[in-house]
Amino acid sequence: MYKKILFFVSVVLVFSSCEKEFLEPAIENNRDLSDIQDEPGFALGLLYNGYTRLPGGWSFSEMATDDAVSSDEDNNYSNMATGQWAENFNPVDQWQNSFAAIQYLNLMLSKADTVTYAENPAVNQMFKDRTKGEVYGLRAYFMHRLLQAHGGMAGGQLLGVPIMLEPQDASTDFSSLQRATFEEGIQQIYSDIEKAIELLPLDYEDIGNQDGIPAKYVNMGAGVNDYNRVLGKTNRLRMTERVALGIRSRAALLAASPAFNQGTSTTWADAANYAADVLDRNGGDGGLDPDGLTWYNDGGVIDNLAAGLNPPEILWRANMPGPSSTLEEQLYPPSLFGDGLVNPTQNLVNAFPMANGYPIDHPDSGYDPANPYVNRDPRLTAFIVVNGSQMGPFDETIITAVDGGTIDGLNIVESSTRTGYYLRKLLREDVNLDPQSVNQQRHINPLIRYTEIYLNYAEAANEAWGPMGTGGNSYSAYDVIRAIRERAGLSANGGDLYLESIKGDQDAMRELIRNERRLELSFEGFRFWDLRRWNEDLSEMAFGDRIEDGNHEVISVEPRLYSDYMIYGPIPYSEVLKFGLIQNMGW
Repeated sequence: MYKKILFFVSVVLVFSSCEKEFLEPAIENNRDLSDIQDEPGFALGLLYNGYTRLPGGWSFSEMATDDAVSSDEDNNYSNMATGQWAENFNPVDQWQNSFAAIQYLNLMLSKADTVTYAENPAVNQMFKDRTKGEVYGLRAYFMHRLLQAHGGMAGGQLLGVPIMLEPQDASTDFSSLQRATFEEGIQQIYSDIEKAIELLPLDYEDIGNQDGIPAKYVNMGAGVNDYNRVLGKTNRLRMTERVALGIRSRAALLAASPAFNQGTSTTWADAANYAADVLDRNGGDGGLDPDGLTWYNDGGVIDNLAAGLNPPEILWRANMPGPSSTLEEQLYPPSLFGDGLVNPTQNLVNAFPMANGYPIDHPDSGYDPANPYVNRDPRLTAFIVVNGSQMGPFDETIITAVDGGTIDGLNIVESSTRTGYYLRKLLREDVNLDPQSVNQQRHINPLIRYTEIYLNYAEAANEAWGPMGTGGNSYSAYDVIRAIRERAGLSANGGDLYLESIKGDQDAMRELIRNERRLELSFEGFRFWDLRRWNEDLSEMAFGDRIEDGNHEVISVEPRLYSDYMIYGPIPYSEVLKFGLIQNMGW
């Protein structure tokens, strides 16, 4: 499907000669839309522009948190975390990309009912409904990204961003487009999601008989081939009802969270139920993919994935490009010919419990500071390269000790680790970067994983009904966390004693759920935003582990210099200047 996108984006660029700032007229002095009725390819180019603006890789914003630092001290995230974050320097800005996507989506929506996709009335109507549903779902997705990155307290109230429901052009009164409240933005997301659900199938799959065709299309004379043409499996990876429900779960979790629940109507129960709407379509608490922990490194699945299909762990993904070694070039240690860019911190390593499920600071954990990697949660060495780990296509031993005699040691060369750790998660370790025998592999990039939605439910359900409450659903926060930790291999033989000990304690369960989210979603772009929506301390020092003569010493690596108001991101300085938008407090 995304090969088609590249073609249709080129069509769009015919009438959009340069990338626009958010409130600039979009199509003046370019081809107008008067011919769109008879050119469905022209119309779909507007929609596909929204798809091409979806995230296409990993940002590693964790390097601006307590979970990681960059081996490159001039990295934008390092600069951001150490005091340079400003309204005119914002590496996590979502404004321009998201509003540009919304502009094209609104153009598409304004013309969607006028386009002729097919002479057959039923087929034509299915195309119209599908494309409008896609627009509504994508518009909700980008609005969530805007609210997450730019919503905040301003003038004594929680504000969002301008709500753009019509395409902007030279006649637009830009002075009237001011920031809506955060609540209005959330409600707009919900409204768009409801429309998407009404118009889209749960999934794009071929049907074998007319029983699978909605009555409104049957009444128009649609047949099986007609349905499969428009709503069948050739359209996989597009927006669906299932994806729209996942986006709603994200938005509701944000709106119910401590930093964003001021003046908003979304409750924790709402957020839990919206997550349950997704999980109930995935087998409930029993639907967690047992092989989903290392979804990124399962070459047997990734390399043989049929067109448009998802592995069981992934709800929505981008199209997979051809084989590549770019990620490994960024993240492999220098001895494996990588740049060692992302260095997990001791802070994150300490967050992994023991194999018996107890946190390392619990008296029953059995943690030995002199042997800190022994009997730990299996996810630790699945996600992070520690001293003595084996890595790469030939299982080479990575030594991070300063006296280990390799370039992988702490601060040995420019690309060596600054913390004593390298990142393993997300990598295909069958990639070989040796210049004498380089190879590449395919990588999968999820936009939404089911584990995220399970964790959304656990967090919201615990806040709404406590650890064991279900609120009318068939599973509790405890049930979900038990499933996640069982999959991770914690207490596989003796039961999860720590989880059992806190299942009646809402506060302890909250701490555990947040920690499970930190581990399970690590390096997927969540930690930066989670700390903020939880209104947590942002300025914890990033620590590392210095190993010499076999002794471990915790060292300070990089400060995190955030002010309290930085739980909310800024409105871009250029937009404040041009249009008089109210800036968030403190910026």
